[in-house]
Amino acid sequence: MHDSYSERVERVVATLAELKLDALLVSSPANVRYLTGYTGSNGLALIWSSSDRSEHLFLTDFRYETQAADEVPSLYSRHVAPVDLFAALGERLASAGADGGVRLGFEESHLTVSQHTRLAEVLPDAFELIGGAGLIEALREVKDERELQRIQASTELADTAMREVLEAGLIGRTERDVAIELELHMRRLGAEAAAFATIVAAGAHGALPHAQPRPVEIPGGALVTIDWGAVLDGYCSDCTRTYATGTPSERQQEIYELVLAAQVQALAAVRAGPSGEEIDAVARTIIDGAGYGEHFGHGLGHGVGIEVHEGPRLSRLRSEAPLRTGNVVTIEPGVYLAGELGVRIEDLVIVTDTGGRVLTSLPKELTVVG
Repeated sequence: MHDSYSERVERVVATLAELKLDALLVSSPANVRYLTGYTGSNGLALIWSSSDRSEHLFLTDFRYETQAADEVPSLYSRHVAPVDLFAALGERLASAGADGGVRLGFEESHLTVSQHTRLAEVLPDAFELIGGAGLIEALREVKDERELQRIQASTELADTAMREVLEAGLIGRTERDVAIELELHMRRLGAEAAAFATIVAAGAHGALPHAQPRPVEIPGGALVTIDWGAVLDGYCSDCTRTYATGTPSERQQEIYELVLAAQVQALAAVRAGPSGEEIDAVARTIIDGAGYGEHFGHGLGHGVGIEVHEGPRLSRLRSEAPLRTGNVVTIEPGVYLAGELGVRIEDLVIVTDTGGRVLTSLPKELTVVG
């Protein structure tokens, strides 16, 4: 496993050379975990690779000393410091010395203004802070084989939990109870946590894409949208299914079949090469053509990995970059009719050179659940 971290650090070092940075300070918990394996809540990683120095530091405080020793590979020099890690980092860098200016990249999108001020205060004068937002996130978009295995295992766990919940039916249970039960099943199956707050939304409530489960009983004759995911070994899954709690009406069937057609066609278009915007357009064209374009207001999908929402994006906005082999993305079109119903169907997909490998195993035909 440590070979994976070495490879990731090497990719960071190559990127630093391209950007003419001497070092990178990583503070985002997700990015720290990606580079070090550390799962605690207080840690910093410094990748320093310049013409005169090659050193990788990891800092945490006393609470995580044993944990860091177990999780952080030996390619890092591990240091235990007071809770103020920035001050400890400044002292460490001052004692190391630096000839001339050091261009230090930092994750400005993850630091508050006060944290940036503190960091600037404690760094030696030789260090110049340079924004490096998105550098690690861009590397995380392409998953290695171990990451793909973990995401697949997380998806299988979440699918199993859903099957167990559906065995007890939906009618008469509250949206909140179903959401709680689903998260409980995932935890009992070994999940570290739910990947996000589970969505259970029946009838007109399903027209809210991010509906919060209510203490309201699910009636018969409704469509019920359920969006859930697990975290397993640090990696997320994400899936949505819409079920019927009785023989669907002609209207319910019409909207469901429209969303399903858009989802299936978009899945068929997934492969390395097209941009996220192009894949989004496949589904959007179908929904637009049926006259429901204004009711599909969100993007088609997003990347999934250590975080449930990461790059790449599949949408009409800022999605020009081509998909790459090793991306893991959701394909999740939806139609939301205020005051009436909502339908969303979502699969998790590995992008390959020749197509998309769907990880989700649950059926997608409109299933009636009592």
